[in-house]
Amino acid sequence: MAAPENPSRALPALVPALRIDPELLLRAQGVRVAFFDVDGVLTDGGLYFSESGETLKRFHSLDGQGIRLLQRAGITPAVITGRDCAPLRARLAALGVEHAVFGSENKRPAAEQILGTLGLDWSQAAAMGDDWLDLPLLRRSALACAPANAQVEVRQVAHYVTRACGGAGAARELCDLLLTATGHYAALLADYGA
Repeated sequence: MAAPENPSRALPALVPALRIDPELLLRAQGVRVAFFDVDGVLTDGGLYFSESGETLKRFHSLDGQGIRLLQRAGITPAVITGRDCAPLRARLAALGVEHAVFGSENKRPAAEQILGTLGLDWSQAAAMGDDWLDLPLLRRSALACAPANAQVEVRQVAHYVTRACGGAGAARELCDLLLTATGHYAALLADYGA
């Protein structure tokens, strides 16, 4: 029979297990805004329609938690997507994402408007996308990221290709990279280890 846990005994501190290439960390240090595509990044890229024609989306909780952690660390998450639907708007509202542009196939002007609103420039931006519509953002951002299942040309321009596929934790990998580069990862992890 196991001994009962002593509630007065202090737990050892959590030590981050995450290891990231130092060159990526240097590239990401000044990032203050992270642009995310939706289909193929925050979702698996599948298009689901109900019998009534309503669009359905599946989001991964790891990605949502990563976006919340970015906000706690002072990094602004922004979404620019070529589609628009009620489930997407509801998910972004639940995550507290304030900067989102829907139905935009020309993503560069939308991103530049957000950068201007935030008083930032491309050297302070990270972007994650999976297809050609995302290339203008990826090519200008300080850190370009693509999910493992992104289109080949997108993976080619990315500084970092995640291990996870879109909609399966890929966005969380970018969030964790940014949190580590800006020095917030260990402290945020410690908050959850108490």
